[in-house]
Amino acid sequence: MIGTIAYGLTIGGILYIISIGLSLTFGTMRIVNFAHALVYTLGAYVLVSVLPRVGNLFPVAAVIAVLVTVPLAYVIERYVIRQLYGSQSIDYAIIATYAVLLIGIDAIKWVWGAAPISLSDPIGLAVPVLGVELPLYRLVIIGVAIAIFFLMEGFFRRTVVGKIVVAGLEDREAVRSLGIEVDRYFTIVFLIGSALAALGGVLYAPITSVHPYMGFQVILVCFAVVLVGGLGSLRGTFVAAFALGLVIAVTGRFWGSAAETMVFVVMAVVLIFKPIEV
Repeated sequence: MIGTIAYGLTIGGILYIISIGLSLTFGTMRIVNFAHALVYTLGAYVLVSVLPRVGNLFPVAAVIAVLVTVPLAYVIERYVIRQLYGSQSIDYAIIATYAVLLIGIDAIKWVWGAAPISLSDPIGLAVPVLGVELPLYRLVIIGVAIAIFFLMEGFFRRTVVGKIVVAGLEDREAVRSLGIEVDRYFTIVFLIGSALAALGGVLYAPITSVHPYMGFQVILVCFAVVLVGGLGSLRGTFVAAFALGLVIAVTGRFWGSAAETMVFVVMAVVLIFKPIEV
């Protein structure tokens, strides 16, 4: 059971790293960004390409993968998502970003092919925890997720950009009335969220196989995390990600085929008692 809990916390860490960008984008701009899954997938593929060229130094390849992927995220934000700010309906964002995701997947298949690619554990060590040998790499992922949580908390509480974004979450028009171009700051946060999505793909690549459709498998679960945690809520997203990660792991141990379905059952229960306003 210890192994199951560790796996659940690992999945929760990955979900948090990916979901935080979705939460902020959805909470501030009311944009349902399916292209977030493309950024996640590209992070993993760039890692696969870069890793052999840097002597299989995983930390170096991870940094390069994130840095290479962020400019693409900026292009998507600049030429697609920015055109949708202030839209009266989220339908336009769903259609536009889903189209970007499909185009991106075809481009990935053209460049890298459709065959799954497997990576080995970059650390390859296990540590004893309560009598169970746990892969050190999974514990590192959990630690990275927790570190990112505290960094994001500090960013939004102690920096000018973070405070403007938090104020924009509460009342965008009030912030604009002060002469602040709040959308510019939302773009900064969008790029931070995209960098974290790419990092999520990088960190999860050695645990799962890398393939063009890997984004589809994670994006809906991440939206569930956002809805359960609350739109734009940093702490809510953190708690929801780890809670749903544990739900996936525990359900998967006893009823494998229902692991991800149970996530949406939890989401439905939460929405029944606490519906959202869009």
